[in-house]
Amino acid sequence: MSRRDRPAAERALARLVTGLEMLGALILAALFLVVMAAVLRRYLLGSGFLGADELAIWLHVALVAVGAPLAATSALAMRLDVFVRLLPAAGQRIARILADAVTVQGALVLCLGGAKVALLVGGTSTVLALPEWLRFAAFAIGGGLTVLLVAGRSALERGVAAALGSLCLGLAFYGLAQLAPVFVTETPSLVAAGVAALALVLGAPIPHALLAGMSLSLAFGSTLPEPAIVQNAVSGVSKFLLLAIPFFLLAGELLTAGGLAERLVRFAAALVGHWRAGLAQTALLASVLFSGASGSSVANAAFGAKVMAPTLIARGYPPAKAGAIVAGVSMLDNIIPPSIAFLILASATNLSVGALLVGGFVAGGVLALALAVGIHLTMRGATDAAPRASREERAESFIRALPAIGLGVVVVVGIRFGVVTVTEASALAVAYALIVCLGLRSLSTGGVAIALRKAATEAAAVGLLIGASAPFAFLLATDQVSDLLAGLVTMLGSGPFAVMLMANLLLLVAGLVLDIGAAILLLAPLLLPLAVTAGLDPVQFGVILVVNLMIHGLTPPLGILVHVVSGILRVPAGAVFRAVLPLLASLLVALAVLSLAVAAWPWLRQP
Repeated sequence: MSRRDRPAAERALARLVTGLEMLGALILAALFLVVMAAVLRRYLLGSGFLGADELAIWLHVALVAVGAPLAATSALAMRLDVFVRLLPAAGQRIARILADAVTVQGALVLCLGGAKVALLVGGTSTVLALPEWLRFAAFAIGGGLTVLLVAGRSALERGVAAALGSLCLGLAFYGLAQLAPVFVTETPSLVAAGVAALALVLGAPIPHALLAGMSLSLAFGSTLPEPAIVQNAVSGVSKFLLLAIPFFLLAGELLTAGGLAERLVRFAAALVGHWRAGLAQTALLASVLFSGASGSSVANAAFGAKVMAPTLIARGYPPAKAGAIVAGVSMLDNIIPPSIAFLILASATNLSVGALLVGGFVAGGVLALALAVGIHLTMRGATDAAPRASREERAESFIRALPAIGLGVVVVVGIRFGVVTVTEASALAVAYALIVCLGLRSLSTGGVAIALRKAATEAAAVGLLIGASAPFAFLLATDQVSDLLAGLVTMLGSGPFAVMLMANLLLLVAGLVLDIGAAILLLAPLLLPLAVTAGLDPVQFGVILVVNLMIHGLTPPLGILVHVVSGILRVPAGAVFRAVLPLLASLLVALAVLSLAVAAWPWLRQP
């Protein structure tokens, strides 16, 4: 691409990205208004709006489709590029071309597969009377725009030749999947898993690696044709419970933009700032408090890297250790309710969200205590303890933090006592955050627009992962991979202790290379029946599963929390991985304690 053409191409891509972000923000705003109107009508007039739930689900599908191109080309692409960085420059260039080719193939599955379904499907929606093909057409458009964005970015970053190479390879991979099966296997899901694993090593986004694996497994006898892949993907995101994810993300963005999250930090400092390593303990307590409002560990890690880490560094903490503290404490956000990880688990297994939230409180308390002990023992040389805050200072900081604390209380209490559903509670959380921030004049309408754009993009990335995991999980179940897992999990016996030990070991290995959300969606439906057969409580086992996988936010090579923090602080990820080892050890001890308690529970409750 010539220097003269480059600025025009950059502007065109920037306009497309901005347009998609703004459209996503508008869809999220409309989604909030629909759900909130239904909530108000239900509780004020005793009846909801006819078709509100179905309209909300359709809007969520549209949000994922619109955000799919952004999820493939931004920092939210969920790429495992650790291995690629070890290659020489020429090898890295080839790997990135291949990774873009995989992304193109996955996007073509959505685009052309969605178009096929749109042409084949008939009928209208139950209440809205809208043509059913619209949902699949939205995914088709999203897939097409993804190909356009991937090719455009590749051309700008690596040249036109590299972009054409990725496009041609992506088309070749897609064409290969359309051929008649060349070699039929009994378990094509393992072929799909192998292709996806190779794509992940090359640095392809996780959702597109899963879609590419599913597509290529057709050449090995997969029983799930391309239209069925897209149908499963759309069905995967067409669940009312999943609407809580964009709302909780939006509530967290509003709190951060409105300055209420910083009030939580000041309150935490007033409580524990005088302890040994007081600033690190403050980061921990602030994360516990922020968990009740966010539900997203990645959001908390980004906030901590921008707010807490610079203060830690200014007080004498090495940058890598400051990043390790922020990453370590951020894992609590997906354990302490409300938790997006628990929402994903509930959608995949039909477990009670309310029961999972209660378990999350218990597990979160144990993990927070373990982190506090780990910080206390490993920060012996820290001299950042502040003077003990007076009673008046603590009272003042508590009053200032009450608006943010109140959000978590409203949400959790409302869900736990059945006053509102999870989705209604998440919409109320957004309304609460808006009213409080605008009432305190700490947030402008421009800030609201920015929060909507960020939350919409993040929610689309999560939704795309859920959608891509749905057909993969279906194929695993069809191929009876659960029988193979059953053999592994019961290798040491079928009792609760043996099953809990082997399940934890399996999850610890899987979490090294699988994204947390993908691991929950793929493994939870397979492991949960085995746990129940062994006499384990399904909810308690679900909590252990989430705790286990969340710890992998800190483990190489994927370690998403470490990568988020290291990227913002511009500190090598390897240095942060080394610095986080003491906190990781504390969390593994806590996992062992929780697992033993859950495994012993069937024995303890016997008369």
